Amino acid sequence: MDNLTPSRPYLLRAFYEWLLDNELTPHLLVNASLAHTRVPQQYVKDGQIVLNIAPSAVVGLHMDNDALSFSARFGGSPFQVYVPMAAVVSIQARENGAGTFFPPEAAYDAWAESLDAEAPAGASSSTESDDEPTPPKKGRPSLRVVK
Repeated sequence: MDNLTPSRPYLLRAFYEWLLDNELTPHLLVNASLAHTRVPQQYVKDGQIVLNIAPSAVVGLHMDNDALSFSARFGGSPFQVYVPMAAVVSIQARENGAGTFFPPEAAYDAWAESLDAEAPAGASSSTESDDEPTPPKKGRPSLRVVK
């Protein structure tokens, strides 16, 4: 029984489908401080972020046994989101809170410990944002006529 795969990805997919079948809006609560989690940091509060994963809110939602990923707009800017399954805390409906919180699983604890062991001393486990688009310059836009 110790070699069982984590149940979280299977339950997440099942609850996601169930919420959609009942015309509810699925929201994920994510631990944004976990390594390899790519979320827009400006919306993180207390190390967590709530993500709307309804089909109308995301593009290219992909859920497998290791992670979920999708593209979405935050404040009008596109962002590629990547959430390891270990970082998923809960899935719930926006309208009535129906859903579930996921219990801790030994496989994810071991995964997090292996990441800590691999990290060099002084390295931060926070989310790196190398691919974030640069914000537009403030001020008056300028156009010129090219002949």
